[in-house]
Amino acid sequence: MYAVIMAGGGGTRLRPLSTADRPKPFLPLLGNETLFQRTVARVRDLVGGDVAVVTDRRHAAHVRAQAPGVTLLEEPLGRNTAAAIAFATVALDRSGDEVMVVLPADHVIADEDRFREVLAAAGSELAAGAYGVADPLVTLGIAPDRPATEYGWLLPDPDCVGGGSIGGRPLLRFEEKPVRERAAVLLATPGSAWNAGIFLWRRRAIRGALAAFAPDVLDAVERAYTAGSLGADYPAIRSTSIDYAVMEPAAAAGRVLMGRLEAGWSDLGTWSALLAALGAPGTGGVVESGREVIAGPDDLVVVAAGGRWTARPGDGRGMVADAPVAVLRGARAGLGIVEALLERCAGEEVRP
Repeated sequence: MYAVIMAGGGGTRLRPLSTADRPKPFLPLLGNETLFQRTVARVRDLVGGDVAVVTDRRHAAHVRAQAPGVTLLEEPLGRNTAAAIAFATVALDRSGDEVMVVLPADHVIADEDRFREVLAAAGSELAAGAYGVADPLVTLGIAPDRPATEYGWLLPDPDCVGGGSIGGRPLLRFEEKPVRERAAVLLATPGSAWNAGIFLWRRRAIRGALAAFAPDVLDAVERAYTAGSLGADYPAIRSTSIDYAVMEPAAAAGRVLMGRLEAGWSDLGTWSALLAALGAPGTGGVVESGREVIAGPDDLVVVAAGGRWTARPGDGRGMVADAPVAVLRGARAGLGIVEALLERCAGEEVRP
C-alpha cells in the first residue's frame, strides 16, 4: 500500500485567511502543524513511509518545507483531481496489484488510529476484490447528520447488507452537491453517505478505469510525461474531477464499492466549521469584493491588509468590501481564539 496526497486548491472558502498562493492545506489552522503535515503524519506509518504528493507547481515550496521526506509530483498547474490521479499512476512505478490510497491534504480526523484501521480494512476487504467485483474502485463515505449541499453524496445498494469491519457495500450512484430539497431526500435515504473524497484501489484498477472512462486524460498525461513535455502539454489536459470523470460512470457500471469511515471527519470547508473545530462560538462565511458587509457588535470581521489579518467587531453600519472578508456572526466572545489563529497563520512558513 502506498499513499498519494492531493495538495492544493484555490483558497476560496476560508478567505481572506486562505489564498491561491497559500491555500487551506498549508495553514496551521488548528495548532502548530498544518492540515497537510497532519495528513502526511496520519498515513506515513501505515504505508511504510511511501507517501507521494501531487501539487500545483506554485505550491511545491510549501510541500518541500513542510514535508521534505515525501515524493513530490509537480503539476505545471492544477487540472483537477482526474489529471492529478492519472499523473500519480503514470509517474509512480508500482506493481499493478499494489493498493493506492488517495487522500485530500486538508481533512481533519479526530480518531487517527481508527482512521488507519479503516484504510487497512478497505485495502484488504474491498480493494483486493469483493461482492463479485475483481478490481473495484473503493470510496469511503461519511454518515450524514444534515442535508448538506456542499458535499457529494454516495448511494449504496439498498438490497446489500453491509459486511466486514467497515460495512462494505456495492455503490449504485454518486450524486454531486444537490440542492437543499434533494439533500433532504438523500439524508432520509437508508445507507446514504457524504463523499469524503478518500479512495483506495489497486494501481491496475484505477489505470483501467481511467482508460475506460477518461482515456483522453490518461493518454494526455502519459504522452506529456513520457515526452518530458509536462510544462507545454499539461495545460491542455481536460480539467475534470475524478468523481465526474471516473467514479460516476464506474459506479453505474457496478465497479465501485463503498466503506464507512467513522473516525471524526471534517474537511474544515467553511468558517463555521473552522470556528467549531477551534472551540470558538459563532458561524461565518466569506463576503466577496464589491458586496455589502453588515456586522453587529457581537460579530467579527476578518480583513487582510499588508499581508496580515485582523479581526474587528462590527459597528452595525454597512460597508462595501473592497476585497474578500470573512464575517463571523456571534463570534465576538471568541475574539482571543480568532486572534491566535490569525497570528499563527501570519508567521513564517511552518516547518517540520
